[in-house]
Amino acid sequence: MKTLFKTFPLCCLGVMLATSGTHAQSYSWISSTEDHVWQETKIRLQDKTAETPDLSVDENNTIVTFKAWGTTFNELCWDALSILTREEQDDILRNVFSPEGDLRITRGRISMGANDYARSWYSCDETEGDFELRYFNISRDKQTIIPFIRAAQKYNPSLTFWVSPWCPPSWMKIHGDYPVLSSPYNNLSPKMDYLLYGNIGGKTDPDEMKLTGERNGKFPRQLATTDYMIQDPRYLQTYANYFCKFIDAYKEQGIPIDMVIYQNEAYSYTPYPGCAWTAEGTVRFNKEYLAPTLKRLHPDVKLYLGTFNTNRQDHVEKIISDKGLQQFISGMAFQWEGREILPDIRRQHPEWDYICSESECGWGSFDWKAGEHTFELMNHYLGNGCSEYNFWNFILSDNGESPWGWKQNALIRVDSKARSFTYTPEYFAVKHYAHYISPGTKVIAYKPEGEDKKPVLVAKTPDNKLVVIAGNFKDEAQSLTVQLGKRRLHATLAAHSMNTFKMK
Repeated sequence: MKTLFKTFPLCCLGVMLATSGTHAQSYSWISSTEDHVWQETKIRLQDKTAETPDLSVDENNTIVTFKAWGTTFNELCWDALSILTREEQDDILRNVFSPEGDLRITRGRISMGANDYARSWYSCDETEGDFELRYFNISRDKQTIIPFIRAAQKYNPSLTFWVSPWCPPSWMKIHGDYPVLSSPYNNLSPKMDYLLYGNIGGKTDPDEMKLTGERNGKFPRQLATTDYMIQDPRYLQTYANYFCKFIDAYKEQGIPIDMVIYQNEAYSYTPYPGCAWTAEGTVRFNKEYLAPTLKRLHPDVKLYLGTFNTNRQDHVEKIISDKGLQQFISGMAFQWEGREILPDIRRQHPEWDYICSESECGWGSFDWKAGEHTFELMNHYLGNGCSEYNFWNFILSDNGESPWGWKQNALIRVDSKARSFTYTPEYFAVKHYAHYISPGTKVIAYKPEGEDKKPVLVAKTPDNKLVVIAGNFKDEAQSLTVQLGKRRLHATLAAHSMNTFKMK
């Protein structure tokens, strides 16, 4: 194992510490830059400083009580982990899942059938016309996903899980295939692409799905006018039953599922497994089929709406304004462009829980910039009231490429030729948060990244210890001042640094 970074004493970074005497409150300061990660020192609060505070903290304020850090269990993650020795696998799983490890993940996301980081397409029932689901099975999951989960459960037996499909069984879709759009990576005929926009017409854009995290404007540029899931009641009820079959099958394997979401990214019109839904179809399936079936067969399983990866707020409001649907909903899940509308939607429905269902996956760069982006994402979602934050692939091999041509980042990168692994910049970005913000921690103050490129978050742990997490993503050092009661935390943050301050 290796890391990408060197380690030297923090003073070598030229970072100035400010103190105010022996009676000031002491904090541990952990700082990471590209060349020097996880450097620890001490800092004391001051009574006064000349600087205007970047953030003033009211300890009695609560934005949200945090519940869980999560990650997704995918086939290609299991394949990457399996390249390594058993001892290395154990070290990684301990660091990611153990309550005493680095990241302390307590939540798992499971794809109901294939997603874009499966080895290939599959569902739990590809027998056409099997409305009784006699041939439903999780045999593919027993080869990879379930062994993967059990390996994680060894280090945290209390892991809990939620599920969402990327795609229904192919025979339940209007064109009988798993993608939404044709591509060189699938066998769907380009002649079927017209279905997406139906009678209104429109040209599909192969560049719209580029996963750079910098897509500006409205996403998607044009909303689907066609439900790719067949809207016949017999199909819709069978699909609702399919969810419950999946929950039952996993329960038999000792894997508890306590929450479901009807569709991953209904607004990504994909060459990999996916399914486009209209607002009307979304309301119909959730309100008339999935929610009542869950209530009857699994009343302890919560239904969340999402995952919303669109910033088309009027469309999302059209779904959540349905009074009949509202009675069944416990929360909402946002990712990608959905982050832009999260604050407004949460103000409209403060009674629901909110989660980040997927951290953005980048483009296979595995670089420091990707780590800074993930750091800012956590700041945004927690600062805007998300009680749960889920990561996508936490481990991938080589350039992180999927069978459908995507190259993506991960928290841990495996070199398949050298049979070695590296903790990436994103791993340390996550550690700066997850190592200190445990379930039950209250997020009490937040400053977005802004033009100063200095995101700040303040939290209070269950044992009433304050944690201040701050980044400086400019090319030069910047001063940080946080008002904590009558005293101030004051430090100079190195350029392109991630920082955590924990009350001792």
